[in-house]
Amino acid sequence: MSESAGDPREPSDDEREVDAELRYVATLAIVVIAGLMVALPGRVANHPRWLVPSIAVLLALVVLLASLNPRGADDVRHRRLRTASLLLIGLLSVANAASGARLVIDLLRGQGIDDPPELLLTGGAIWLTNVAVFALWYWELDRRGPLHRWRYPWRDHKASCDFLFPQMDKAEFAGPTWRPEFVDYLYLSFTNATAFSPTDVMPLSRWGKLAMMLQSALSIVIIVLVVARAVNILD
Repeated sequence: MSESAGDPREPSDDEREVDAELRYVATLAIVVIAGLMVALPGRVANHPRWLVPSIAVLLALVVLLASLNPRGADDVRHRRLRTASLLLIGLLSVANAASGARLVIDLLRGQGIDDPPELLLTGGAIWLTNVAVFALWYWELDRRGPLHRWRYPWRDHKASCDFLFPQMDKAEFAGPTWRPEFVDYLYLSFTNATAFSPTDVMPLSRWGKLAMMLQSALSIVIIVLVVARAVNILD
């Protein structure tokens, strides 16, 4: 059995350091998401307003600090931390979906926020949160997560790639051991949410294609309804 199939070995000190370093940016993204959720108007926010953001920030910090712990940081521990991270992203997804659903229902009924700037800011906050949440999903799920991608460059395991970045397809753009980091997945998520289709990063796996389809559909609904409602109010 190949080493990449089950990853039975214990991560080296360098791998632990890289894994923790890669999680810093993702933790920052979670803090931004929490801030956006707290800033939502009471009509669309989840209540109590502080609950989900506080849990999200606390759990993100726990995962980050645990990844920095050099003792017991074996693959079993890493899988547990990754499971906690996935549960956290799932919580943020559900919370943002609930806020988005409340906003969409109000828009369809012609109710709720009747101030155009506030409506646009609210829709923008939910849309931006959606971008960040999907970026976290892509980052955590692509090729079994950041640690696995760092251990095994894509050229060694082409068949397991979920997304094809330009640097992976054109050797002259980057070295043979180039790996995507969180910012690359944030760019993927942002462009997919604005263009409503893949741009320069192509989904290869079925789950990746379905996730990008779902994100595009949600972005279309939020943008179209929010803009239409704001224009209607101004008229």
